[in-house]
Amino acid sequence: MAANMSLVKNEMPTQDPEVRNKNFKEVTLGYTKEQAIDEAKRCLNCKNRPCVTGCPVQIDIPEFIKEVSEGNFEEAFQVISRSSSLPAVCGRVCPQESQCEAKCVRGIKGEPVAIGRLERFVADYHNANSKAKATKPVLNGHKVAIIGSGPSGLACAGDLARKGYEVTVFEALHLAGGVLVYGIPEFRLPKAIVQKEIDSLKDLGVTIQTNVVIGKTISIDELMEDFGFEGVFIGSGAGLPNFMNIKGENLKGVYSANEFLTRINLMKAYKADSNTPIQKGSRVAVVGGGNVAMDAARCAKRLGADVTIVYRRTEKELPARLEEVEHAKEEGIHFSFLTNPLEVTGTEDGWVKGLVCQKMELGEPDASGRQRPVAVEGSEFVVDVDSVIISIGTSPNPLIKATTKGLETQKWGGIIAEEGTGLTSRTGVYAGGDAVTGAATVILAMGAGKNAAAAIDEYILGKKEA
Repeated sequence: MAANMSLVKNEMPTQDPEVRNKNFKEVTLGYTKEQAIDEAKRCLNCKNRPCVTGCPVQIDIPEFIKEVSEGNFEEAFQVISRSSSLPAVCGRVCPQESQCEAKCVRGIKGEPVAIGRLERFVADYHNANSKAKATKPVLNGHKVAIIGSGPSGLACAGDLARKGYEVTVFEALHLAGGVLVYGIPEFRLPKAIVQKEIDSLKDLGVTIQTNVVIGKTISIDELMEDFGFEGVFIGSGAGLPNFMNIKGENLKGVYSANEFLTRINLMKAYKADSNTPIQKGSRVAVVGGGNVAMDAARCAKRLGADVTIVYRRTEKELPARLEEVEHAKEEGIHFSFLTNPLEVTGTEDGWVKGLVCQKMELGEPDASGRQRPVAVEGSEFVVDVDSVIISIGTSPNPLIKATTKGLETQKWGGIIAEEGTGLTSRTGVYAGGDAVTGAATVILAMGAGKNAAAAIDEYILGKKEA
């Protein structure tokens, strides 16, 4: 079969920017069968498979793409499923450009193969056409508890269930999915897709208990000592928002990005009949430059606001995915670079009135290797806004550490866990994802969950043999 030697990817169909910035439907529409096959033919099926080395869960990328090139879409899905529990999710939200696609040989003289778009196509094809349910494995007589139903918890649960473990996932919120449902907007990741992936895990025998706050409803110590769980995986994420600690952050109309997105994504505040209160500001400033800041800004735009992203470095240093930045610009969101907030000003009745900022310039590199922003003296100015969304990062919730004996954490709150296994300072307790690293990517969290599943299996079976 002749290779497609085009230097550019098949373009991803999308909604028109002036249409999509007023709705919450998915922005990208996905490849057709013909586009998927044509894109798959761009793969050279390299013998040394560099793309696989860039995948945190080690998907057999050349093999699944080969199946796509031959029109064997269900076979391609089976290849992906050997390594990934959430292919429809990862195909949409993983930063392939800095992982698998960054290693693609076709990227040397042109654009890499669109691995992420092909993964999404394969998963969507399977979900639309396959009615078969996963077969429950024979139980091996061992119980494992998973704390948190985000990507790391779901990946760990899936791998352990396939090995025959009785797996129970405990989720603090009323809906399973973690950051996939409360953090990522519908227009980037439709919640029906997340639910489909979760239902597939339930078919494997995974039990999910919602509205259970570990550390309040029940503790890790009780799970292990009173309920017979031999192993515990902590995948509780990093949902505690960070603030700037500037004057006026307690005014009405100031949100953390975490709260703003949770109200919209999980509680559907954008719907006319929603009972969830949210201020639909007419002029909104979003402070930060990561993917979460882009998500918050694009949600605020869809609520009818004029939105400006305020970031203290230049566009070159933005940590958000290039695709998200481009989509935000296309949708009419403004950017104020080299700008640092100093104070939120308010009205007499306590509502946001403005954001006092100062201009910055880049100085010497800091510990991260990026040039440190330095204030320009006398450059203060005021931006007229009626809502401010703070998106400068999150930290793990301290509740689990405070209620679990012998669990060591970093000074900033992250659980200390052994690299490669997720083993914590507490025997039988493992951790991974954002609860360990701080806010990172979905696929890295999944990789940590898979590694922990293998380590938990080895630990429990080792106990049995001993």
